[in-house]
Amino acid sequence: MPLPLYLLAMAVFAMGTSEFMLAGLLPGIASDFGVTVGAAGTLTSAFAIGMAVGAPLMAALARNRPGRSSLLGFVLVFLATHVVGAATTSFLVLSATRVVSALANAGFLAVALTTAATLVPPDKKGRALAVLLSGTTVATIAGVPAGSVLGTLLGWRAAFWAVAVLCLPAALGILTGVPARAAADGLVGGPALRSELAQLRRPRVILVMLLGALVNAATFASFTFLAPVVTDTAGLGALWIPMALVLFGAGSLVGVTLAGRLSDRRPGLVLAFGGPLLLVGWPALALLADKPVALLTLVFVQGALSFALGSTLITRVLYEAAGAPTMAGSYATAALNVGAAAGPLIAAAALGTAAGGLGPLWASALLVLVALLIAYPLRGVIAAGPVEAAETSRVARHGRGLGN
Repeated sequence: MPLPLYLLAMAVFAMGTSEFMLAGLLPGIASDFGVTVGAAGTLTSAFAIGMAVGAPLMAALARNRPGRSSLLGFVLVFLATHVVGAATTSFLVLSATRVVSALANAGFLAVALTTAATLVPPDKKGRALAVLLSGTTVATIAGVPAGSVLGTLLGWRAAFWAVAVLCLPAALGILTGVPARAAADGLVGGPALRSELAQLRRPRVILVMLLGALVNAATFASFTFLAPVVTDTAGLGALWIPMALVLFGAGSLVGVTLAGRLSDRRPGLVLAFGGPLLLVGWPALALLADKPVALLTLVFVQGALSFALGSTLITRVLYEAAGAPTMAGSYATAALNVGAAAGPLIAAAALGTAAGGLGPLWASALLVLVALLIAYPLRGVIAAGPVEAAETSRVARHGRGLGN
């Protein structure tokens, strides 16, 4: 894989640390601002909403600009929002910084996904996506637990300052290692924006985006409220929260790595085996959450399965939306973050049910069940290989059909 992919992954690491670290900081934020843990959890949804809305918007604004300058600008804005967030005493201002940082993150990821696709052969998109997403998985292994430790020992603001510092080497890597027009070079003679947006009317694109959103909603529903499960249900100390996050991150890295090798040619295999296992895993986690060994083991397994399925479905978005070369990355980003926005909100509502603190785990199971019920009768569409997907996109671009 080309070196620029790994430099982009470095920036994704900084941004992923910020996105995921709230799972370990919610109790401290809630206490500092005098709000409930459920209310503090809306910061995750605010970030995800900004990502979902910002991905296509930022990608459209940046599509005719040099890739390197767009990527650098997004990273610097992201840095600035964390400086403001670390310094504010207003929960409203903190919420606003999460939305703005999400817009920057969305723009970065949309352009980075497009850039990644131009740096590799057409049939290697899954592997390129795996390298890019490795920044997120390494963030869950190292960055997020480190942020949780900082939050526990020095307060949640220290974690925000740390993310701001992480953005500096990421910006330097982009400036020195990414070609000035990496994303824009593939744009010459490309389709008009209206034509690219028309890809969103294709049923196959909508299907894989919907499934990706549902799986990611399930992931964030439980991940956002994992800290209270570790401390309250399992009865472990606060410093076990980073350990749980490390295990989830390690699992996600395993899942993304395996999916990166299979999602280009054998996506149906990942979905056929991973989907049912993921569905069984969330109720098992809820039922065994009071047993620390079982809890920590299942956290690892669910991290692997969630990211294997999620990254495979997002790879399918890139293939199915191949007729939108500058916007496909934003469609994938939007799908992920519609789920990331909905998941914590659904989980927060589940906290008020009879399941209590385990409600988010049951909500995750329900979301995966819905995804599988939708996917099963259409599994042939989802399992189409890159050749079939590319042909479908070619036909769509020439106006001869929409696919099934």
